[in-house]
Amino acid sequence: MRNRSRLADIFKDRSGRCATLADLQLLLADAVRELGFDYFALLHHPALARPGRRLVRIDNYPAGWAERLTRRLGRTSDPIHVASSRTNCGFSWDEAPRLAPLAGAQRAVLAESRRFGLGQGFTVPANVPGEPLGSCSFATRGGRPLPASRLGVAEVIGAHAFKAARAICRPPVPAPKLSPREIDCLALVARGKTDWEIATILGVGLETVRTYVKHARLLYGVTSRTQLAVHGLRDAHISFDDAIPPNG
Repeated sequence: MRNRSRLADIFKDRSGRCATLADLQLLLADAVRELGFDYFALLHHPALARPGRRLVRIDNYPAGWAERLTRRLGRTSDPIHVASSRTNCGFSWDEAPRLAPLAGAQRAVLAESRRFGLGQGFTVPANVPGEPLGSCSFATRGGRPLPASRLGVAEVIGAHAFKAARAICRPPVPAPKLSPREIDCLALVARGKTDWEIATILGVGLETVRTYVKHARLLYGVTSRTQLAVHGLRDAHISFDDAIPPNG
């Protein structure tokens, strides 16, 4: 087997040149075998229940498991997806209850996966602000342990696989350029402040604030303050701490 860090470098280079999800699926399947896993699933989590053109979903799970999991989603959340929403680091499936307390139905999902031939698993979260939550999971066949010495490389490969998939399904759109004062106003709009309150906080005239907010809405092509705040969060002009300060 080739040097594992070299495998990560090769995957990073080749995944960036994949033109389709089918190309990426073949590349990821090869990497999974070299790492000592048997299965993988790379997806935006909502894609299980409602596939969409801009949602990533590729996997080689055992026949019937993905369909069975999809049918279960109406009754309970996928426990691994719930856990991956609580961390930015890769984790083994055994760690999921520590990251997010699981209900009985969610524990039953993990138990049922064993009956479909899945063994141990390792998941790399892919949580991009403004987009549906996602992840890249690697799993072994039942009875096989995780390749513990290769999990670090798997984490790197999972991150680059999701990056490549996003580039295919969700090509980047340049964010509008807002002035520093427009961003100040945007952060306060996200907190629910009125134009009058924003003018008082920033020490500027009411009409000045109205001009800043109106121009920001025009740049985004939106009509409501809520839409403006959502776009600002998606494009990282503001953060969730700007919109919801930690001190309340």
